[in-house]
Amino acid sequence: MRITVDIEDQKLDAVLKWTRQTKKSPAVAAAIDEFLEQKRRQAFLEKVLAGKTNYAMNNEKVESLARLEER
Repeated sequence: MRITVDIEDQKLDAVLKWTRQTKKSPAVAAAIDEFLEQKRRQAFLEKVLAGKTNYAMNNEKVESLARLEER
C-alpha cells in the first residue's frame, strides 16, 4: 500500500541508521515490522505472566528469555 506521511528528518535518519537500510521505504517497512513483532512478544509475555496461557515455562525461564531478547 502506498501512503504519504510526514516524518521528522531526525527520526527518519535514525530509522535508516537502525535498520541499516539506504532507502526510506524499506527502512520504514522494517521499522514497522520490528514494532509489530515487539508488540506481539509483549502481548504473549503478558499473557504468560498473568497465567492466561497453558505455556509450560515457569517465571524464571520466561524472564531469562526476555533478558536474552533485550541484548
